Amino acid sequence: MNAREMLAVAMTETDLDAVAALEASVQAHPWLRGNFVDSLAAGHACRVLRSNDEIIGFSVVMTVVDEAHLLNIAVDRRHQGQGHGARLLRQIIDEARSAGAVRLLLEVRRSNRQAIDFYRHFAFTQVAVRRAYYPTDAGREDALLFDKELQ
Repeated sequence: MNAREMLAVAMTETDLDAVAALEASVQAHPWLRGNFVDSLAAGHACRVLRSNDEIIGFSVVMTVVDEAHLLNIAVDRRHQGQGHGARLLRQIIDEARSAGAVRLLLEVRRSNRQAIDFYRHFAFTQVAVRRAYYPTDAGREDALLFDKELQ
């Protein structure tokens, strides 16, 4: 099944172990299972992307009034480079727009050139820097704040 045929569906409690494991496999400083539990409990738009009953990606989006904030997105390393991240992001944009959001915000590590290029490809614009936002093994790293107008 290619990325165009897949649709991310609502994350459930039964997905949490797999989602947390996927997150831990792609992030040096991952969210913990409890972070995903909290996002589900808060009513955030939590989605999983499946291929043959395997979770290969996920996203977590928080909406406040008319702004959507992409809190987390990941694709399993074995499935990266196949359009799955793009599929997830397009669905996030479509759902946020349909829900009345006028813009989508996200942070990305200053050192994550691949993600920065990915978001710029989707017409996100850097609007600010959040100093010492992310933990690193050596201390803290800045986050670049990006946004995309949706309306």
